[in-house]
Amino acid sequence: MNDKRLRGWGITVGEMAPGPLNKITDVPGVTVGHTTLDDEFHKTGVTVVIPAPGNLFTDKMTAASFVINGFGKTCGTVQIDELGTLETPIALTGTLDVGRIADALVTYTIRQCEAEGVECLSVNPVVGETNDAVLNRSPDRPMGYPELEAAIRSASADFDEGDVGAGKGTHCLGVKGGIGSASRTFAVDGKDYTLGALVQTNFGRGEDLTINGFAAGRLIRRLTDEARKPEDKGSCMIIIATDLPLSELQLRRVLRHAVVGLARTGSFVGHGSGDVVLGFTTANRHRHDDGALRTVQSVNDDLIDLAFRACAESVEEAVLNSLCCADRVTGHNGRELVSLPGLGEFMPAIIDAMRASGL
Repeated sequence: MNDKRLRGWGITVGEMAPGPLNKITDVPGVTVGHTTLDDEFHKTGVTVVIPAPGNLFTDKMTAASFVINGFGKTCGTVQIDELGTLETPIALTGTLDVGRIADALVTYTIRQCEAEGVECLSVNPVVGETNDAVLNRSPDRPMGYPELEAAIRSASADFDEGDVGAGKGTHCLGVKGGIGSASRTFAVDGKDYTLGALVQTNFGRGEDLTINGFAAGRLIRRLTDEARKPEDKGSCMIIIATDLPLSELQLRRVLRHAVVGLARTGSFVGHGSGDVVLGFTTANRHRHDDGALRTVQSVNDDLIDLAFRACAESVEEAVLNSLCCADRVTGHNGRELVSLPGLGEFMPAIIDAMRASGL
């Protein structure tokens, strides 16, 4: 089996068809890059989602955000919600590095604008986070401009998943978490569109892990004779991209359905979990030199259910892909987190049990 992702195990989530890569980058123009720091003391990194080539400050995206549970330190959502636009790439990192990466995004944007002769006196950097302190010595705050720039330089359509970039130090549903992605395609009025999700998973109890409706966490608990039921602590950052024309109000409605996908994997969104959704559409760009009036398109609300379902399915599969693609990691304090396929018996045993139950 060459594909470590969920479908490589023969498990298909939902009923909608994925895009060619089954990643957020199936949305035309979107790329993703990572910088990963993996040494004796640090298991952390930066992941960037770049909505399109070029300068986003001068050619903004329609954007929105939605907070499922607000125990998080996301930067930039206030202006997104006020203006409905995104003007920088979206960066993900560890909790204590949010300020450093926000500063790095400001520097990156100023340099872009200076190279193009554009004045930049204010910019809204967008950074999401989860707390990777279980494996990473986070007070060292090792992420900054060089790491952000390297992640941007590495950005591509076919990017790595698992314990890379901002997912290097995360844990999720009792096993190693990480970066995961998935996409769905659908047609509206005879034209094909794509919606994709990227997640940074760091949430949930192992007991609650659910794979395509099967209570996999309970089986793993029996296999490992683990009696402990830890709290649902941690966070999940969710990025949604689409090329479907949406207003910022419609986009926010789509983002709300990310919680459906999250719940299907076993999350009940505990008190200590910061679960935040950021999203953009590559349609309806906002250029700095637009005239006094703008013309925009948006889908008929009677057809928006397709985007709702695509969001729920993409998030569910993206979370599970983050677990399937992760490798076991030992942190700075000697704690080891095994990956979902990492002990060998987990996924084969889960597959056998799912087949036996008719799933």
